[in-house]
Amino acid sequence: MNRITLLLIALLLSACEKPMPFESAEALLANPERLKELGRQCKEDWDKLGNAQCNAVTEAERIRFMGKGTPYTPYPVKGF
Repeated sequence: MNRITLLLIALLLSACEKPMPFESAEALLANPERLKELGRQCKEDWDKLGNAQCNAVTEAERIRFMGKGTPYTPYPVKGF
């Protein structure tokens, strides 16, 4: 019984996949062609690339469109 349990645990662990590495938003900003390619792939099949990669793609596209962001009031407002 103990050997069977050990065998089953070893089988389950060998079936687990390592998570697929993904490119960060900053890396994609530096390479616009790769960003365009991954953006197209995410639109076609989000599940194939995974949430982490497609979220990095959308974040890079947001940064490209909106910029890094500046405060609404760039200069401090003096009170009365």
